[in-house]
Amino acid sequence: MAQPTQLAWNTDLIKRYDLAGPRYTSYPTALQFDTEHNEIDLIRTGLKTSDVHAPLSLYIHIPFCAHVCYYCACNKVITRNRDKAQPYLDTLYKEIEQAAAWYGNQRIVNQLHWGGGTPTFISDEQMQELMTHLRHHFALRNDDKGDYSIEIDPREASSNTLKTLRATGFNRISLGIQDVDPRVQIAVNRVQSTEDTQCILDEARSLGFKSINMDLIYGLPHQTLETFNKTLDTVIEMSPDRLSVFNYAHMPDRFRPQRHINVADLPSANEKLAILQSTIQKLLNAGYVYIGMDHFAKPTDELAIAQQTGKLHRNFQGYTTHADCDLIAMGVSAISQVGNVYYQNEHDITAWSAAIEDRGRAIRRGIQLTKDDHIRRDVITQLICHFSLDTTAIETKYDIDFFDYFNDVLLEINQFKEDKLLSVKKDKIIVSPAGRLLIRRICMAFDAFIPKEHTTLGYSRII
Repeated sequence: MAQPTQLAWNTDLIKRYDLAGPRYTSYPTALQFDTEHNEIDLIRTGLKTSDVHAPLSLYIHIPFCAHVCYYCACNKVITRNRDKAQPYLDTLYKEIEQAAAWYGNQRIVNQLHWGGGTPTFISDEQMQELMTHLRHHFALRNDDKGDYSIEIDPREASSNTLKTLRATGFNRISLGIQDVDPRVQIAVNRVQSTEDTQCILDEARSLGFKSINMDLIYGLPHQTLETFNKTLDTVIEMSPDRLSVFNYAHMPDRFRPQRHINVADLPSANEKLAILQSTIQKLLNAGYVYIGMDHFAKPTDELAIAQQTGKLHRNFQGYTTHADCDLIAMGVSAISQVGNVYYQNEHDITAWSAAIEDRGRAIRRGIQLTKDDHIRRDVITQLICHFSLDTTAIETKYDIDFFDYFNDVLLEINQFKEDKLLSVKKDKIIVSPAGRLLIRRICMAFDAFIPKEHTTLGYSRII
């Protein structure tokens, strides 16, 4: 397996290959989902091609936020009226019941995640009620061996909230931090003290949460190399089990809240690269393992272990250890991966609610995977999770000659070899330490939906 802590920073290569491209939480990506696919056909195909004996992963989308964070590109509803949550939950319960009728079948739920929005927007009582509905309709674990996680805004959680979450079965949390510098926080309308974050962290550890992730963002207004290094020092001292360090993509035409951000306050491209380079080095020096793209974990964390043992996977929830699970996603805009299909719910909350109330489902668009999709998905998944590809295994699984099948990719592969981003052996492609930072670009070569001239509108930049 790959040695993920081995990285080589090459500024010239990074600048040359820093195009826009997918994050590959799926292949094909969501841009290829089609509204012309009939929702009944998608469900039937999913049921027909799903392994009914395999475990499940559940995702629940809670879209509400009490405050707008200007950088945010998530699907959300900004409101301080907590009363809006209950009608949404009542509709969600109907979707849960329908989804369980299709896919439940007493399949063990090994992974559960609540995202948003801000899941802790809802009250402790509503959290208990939601978990009760899930347990009633799906076979949730009772032994604390699953990965049951929730995203937490430290401003929206108390000690009682954490106790409620732990008591109802959650054992992992993800804390939104972004930056601890007050000037940056004010500029993005997300002011939270380090003390509040530390209190949540300490309480979570005392309650026995197994893993704690923290999210940071680089490229925000007023960030500099010096200020972000101070943020990193603070976070490293807190010692989370995992860290996600995302690149801020400024796309105000697509995401209205970003219009509040003054472009003149954003760090330059060179400053962003310096911040990223320093971030990687500081985290590696602190003992974290580079999992891939924006993700780091302690060597003892399950993600790092899964990568070393060849069991790491990637889906709409990011890196995961649950490759054998179908992903059943519920709530507005949620994306499911079932058997041979992907599909996404209505993005608009009114349309989603009306569809669920009317027919128990709210699928807006989706895609049925072809054999070619499966081949390319396996290739991209291996590369993005393990920085290597067993070409012989692909040939055996799909009855193809790998380099003949991907003849149109050879020109790019040869260029990658020349730039020392990867090496090609008889039966393996191995990504080099310099290529690991550009793994998205390497995967793009195998993406049938990206033109070779790489006009990739709709995606953020790789770095």
